[in-house]
Amino acid sequence: MRGFAGLARLSPVWIGLILMWLIATGLAMTVAGEVARRGAQADLARQAEAGAALHAAVLRSELEKHRSFPLVLSQDPAVIAMLGSRDPERADAVSAKLQTLSEQARAAAIYVLDGRGVARAASNWREPTSFVGSDYSFRPYFSGAMRDGAAEFFALGTVSGRPGLYLARRIGPASAPLGVVVVKVEFDALEAEWRGSGEPAYVTDGRGVVLVTSIPEWRFRRSRPLTEAERQSIMADQTLSGQSLAPLPFDPPVVDDRTMVRAAVDGPAEDWMTARAATDTPGWTLHLLSPVGGAIVANVASARAVAGLLVTLLAVGAGVLLRRRQQAMAKALAEEAARAELESRIDERTIELRAANARLSEEIDERQRAEASREILREELVQANKLATLGQIAAGVAHEINQPVAAIRTHAETAVAYSDRGDVEGVRRNLGRVTDLTERIGTITDELRAFSRKSSQGVSPVNPCEAIDGAMLLMGAGLRAGMVDLVRTGLRDVRVLAEPIRLEQVIVNLVQNAFEAMVDHAVQSPQVVIDVARRDQWVEISISDNGPGVDPSVADALFTPFVTTKTKGLGLGLVICRDIIAGFGGELNLQPGRTGADFVIALRPA
Repeated sequence: MRGFAGLARLSPVWIGLILMWLIATGLAMTVAGEVARRGAQADLARQAEAGAALHAAVLRSELEKHRSFPLVLSQDPAVIAMLGSRDPERADAVSAKLQTLSEQARAAAIYVLDGRGVARAASNWREPTSFVGSDYSFRPYFSGAMRDGAAEFFALGTVSGRPGLYLARRIGPASAPLGVVVVKVEFDALEAEWRGSGEPAYVTDGRGVVLVTSIPEWRFRRSRPLTEAERQSIMADQTLSGQSLAPLPFDPPVVDDRTMVRAAVDGPAEDWMTARAATDTPGWTLHLLSPVGGAIVANVASARAVAGLLVTLLAVGAGVLLRRRQQAMAKALAEEAARAELESRIDERTIELRAANARLSEEIDERQRAEASREILREELVQANKLATLGQIAAGVAHEINQPVAAIRTHAETAVAYSDRGDVEGVRRNLGRVTDLTERIGTITDELRAFSRKSSQGVSPVNPCEAIDGAMLLMGAGLRAGMVDLVRTGLRDVRVLAEPIRLEQVIVNLVQNAFEAMVDHAVQSPQVVIDVARRDQWVEISISDNGPGVDPSVADALFTPFVTTKTKGLGLGLVICRDIIAGFGGELNLQPGRTGADFVIALRPA
């Protein structure tokens, strides 16, 4: 009662001042609380966005490091040679190479699939869970790489059951693919690093399925509803089962202005600030949850208290207000400096990544130039070998031409004698024989010109008997002069994928080698047998002789450059021949025989 009595004794001015103070204090505290709440949310959102950008940069760096491996391995000559061969030693050598590369790059697995999707080499080839021999043609990354040249796919491993991203790239051109090289990347280390930061992070694909996450329980959950068709497709392609594709334990934000969610992460439910960042992987989005805690409540309460205090002590708190402003400015400057430092680090990391990408592009260009130079050198070696072979058989061809020329002269003189006697029929008969002999000389010279020209690179259906006929036209005189018996057996109507002049060059080289080996060792009744046969999925051209054979000490290295059994040989003829046959998609091998040497050319049937 005394209080009311005192208030009643106050003048209306003081009552008005008190009412204005109460209204101003309430309004100031309300406005200050709302402003503080929005400001705190904005600061937390900026921090979350910066954290998400940093996480995305680390993820991009990890993926860029591994994306270069499929590109380089798809152009590796050892990998290409292994896919074109059935030799298990080549496959073991490639597997050992992949094992070393996997250990150095910390890749989960690196393996090579052939054109049917069967693993021919793998980094885990010595482990019980080796991929070698397994069929992965059902995997989407295999079909995607064979169709588009490259593919990326996230799924559980069919053997290990561990999740990972499969980076695949086709080997060879789209018109004639040899297979696919695959690198599996697991994100255990990256997820552990995210988990240590105390801020849950996860990556979703284009359909909202969680792939990479610092919370293992969230993996393969969905952030949005899925249709039944999408669910079945994801379950089948990514080999999922059980509780996969269940919704996340919170409602992810679906619009830009909703940046806070409430979720339970390793404890009771609490508020989290969300942020997202795009990645270089198509469809992938990185999401980050930053803890809100009591920051917003504390800021709101503090702002209201300060506003009330400022309004109440405005007259006597000028100095306090100035100190408060200084503290607020210092805090703002510190936050700005922290943000500037973070942005500077992100810019430096981006510059380093661009420089690394530029260096990688330069290395790729240099490798392509080296490959082009190597191809030109190989073509020049093939042409040089062909001209050297022509030099060896020139004497025999000259003898082959000299006989028709001598016969032409004889028939011409006989025709003159018939003409003097008026025997028109005799003249015609001799001139007809001259015409036949002239055509034979033309056939021989045409074959020489065709053999000496550079061949095209493409393959087409070729009858191997026609290539053998051309080779015998060039080699026939030499074989007859050396008393070598030529025997031809086997099929005559089969066709193979090859280039006729190059195939003829290989046959000439092999027959010439057999001829020289038998002549140098004075073999009694020398004989060369050429056989054409169909075996399994190959057409085999066998060229064998009854000469001394190949010394076992050099048999294993016979197709190595500069390895030869000839006293004047360079050791390049068989290397070039095998390279030519490999270019057709075939094989050239030395088969063990009881006597002599037996070289077998295996080609794909047309």
